[in-house]
Amino acid sequence: MTEPTTALASENAGARLTREGSGAMFDGIAARYDLVNRVISLGIDQSWRRKTVSALRLGRGHRVLDLATGTADLGIQVARTELSVTVVGLDPSAKMLEVGRQKVERGGLGARVELVQGDAQALTFADDSFDSVCIAFGIRNVPDRAQALREMARVTRPGGRIAILELSEPRAGLLGALARFHIHTVVPYVGALLSGVKEYQYLQRSIAAFPPADEFAELMRSSNLDVVAVHPLTFGVCHLYVAEPRKP
Repeated sequence: MTEPTTALASENAGARLTREGSGAMFDGIAARYDLVNRVISLGIDQSWRRKTVSALRLGRGHRVLDLATGTADLGIQVARTELSVTVVGLDPSAKMLEVGRQKVERGGLGARVELVQGDAQALTFADDSFDSVCIAFGIRNVPDRAQALREMARVTRPGGRIAILELSEPRAGLLGALARFHIHTVVPYVGALLSGVKEYQYLQRSIAAFPPADEFAELMRSSNLDVVAVHPLTFGVCHLYVAEPRKP
């Protein structure tokens, strides 16, 4: 959720946007990522993750893939919810994963949570190798979202659940206007203040560029997923998309 610009001012806009949202960019903010998330979301991000875990319908012995795991907040929540579940967390940022591994070890979850570096667009796992797949605040940063969605469908067993939690642009009403002010004004300022990064606009830009919920749900349907539900959260500042894989 808290992603600052890392491109040099001398580079052109195209090169800058290519680098924003990358694993290398997140390496630079890994140490304070969790703190900034809690502050700018007023702690609500944790309740959003709990709803995401609930949507997975975890069962005994399930194997779960957590994409864009970052510092492993969602993967840890999955492991704590069902004590027989094992989790593989995947992320392109090595330093975010380092922070995540420390949290996993402190929580005594090392035997059930494995964190690996990788690309959501090109998963190395076999077909139908997971009971559930989840991703929180990560699909927005994937260059080829349709490919990542197809990969989620491929590695999830028939009947398994896929839960995607993503920030969105609040679009209507007074509360929506307040939420937009928070995202466009408060988040960049507080993020820069806490992280020490002068320029902190990527989060706001990436949210504004992300498609509306109905459009993203349609992209999911065209990417081998059957959408079960789309839940707006906190005045539409976030959406939870729940789907199942559509197998040939």
